[in-house]
Amino acid sequence: MNSIKEEKQVVSKKRVADHGEVYTSKREVQSMLDLVRRETERIESRFLEPACGTGNFLAEILERKLRIVENRYSKGQLEYERNAVLAVSSIYGIDILEDNVVECRKRLFDIFGQKYSSLFKEAVKAECQKTVKYILEKNIIWGNALDLKTVGANPQPIVFSEWSPVNGSMLKRRDFTFHGLLDHEAIKELPLFSDLGDDVFIPTPVKEFPLIHFLRVGDADK
Repeated sequence: MNSIKEEKQVVSKKRVADHGEVYTSKREVQSMLDLVRRETERIESRFLEPACGTGNFLAEILERKLRIVENRYSKGQLEYERNAVLAVSSIYGIDILEDNVVECRKRLFDIFGQKYSSLFKEAVKAECQKTVKYILEKNIIWGNALDLKTVGANPQPIVFSEWSPVNGSMLKRRDFTFHGLLDHEAIKELPLFSDLGDDVFIPTPVKEFPLIHFLRVGDADK
């Protein structure tokens, strides 16, 4: 008797035909991520899934990162929160289907929330939960990774936010267009990991934000 729970890899034949949507199984996800295990276990290492679906890859990456955060920082709540937020902020996704984006954001938030509440119970902070939800709204985007634009009534260039820790509890946010991150001849023409020498590519942000305490990020638009 097969004890492995069967996973649903297709929502509908129409979605497969229209969008080529087939979910990757958990076993395959784990095997593929094991090839870059060291990066998946580095809290600040950034990952982008350009067709993220409901987040099979991103969920596994977040779970791995949060295990590292727990092992290192669970004895101090503030240190755990800082590093858990950093782990969440390093994960990016794009999907062309809105329901997938909504589900992916919820799935990643639930992974964070369940671990956070299991460790700190009544001491969990609404501000920290709000920060994580806000970051996921910025990092998991309803868009088309082929034309580099959002999907909806008024398509715009996809913009990603970079979240960088500064002086412990502060975060620096800088926004970059996806097109700007990709469109650089020196990067496109050289082999992967090639030494660029003096021609180092430093992308230009389209917007920079003032430093903000990581627990205040969820109120940034007010």
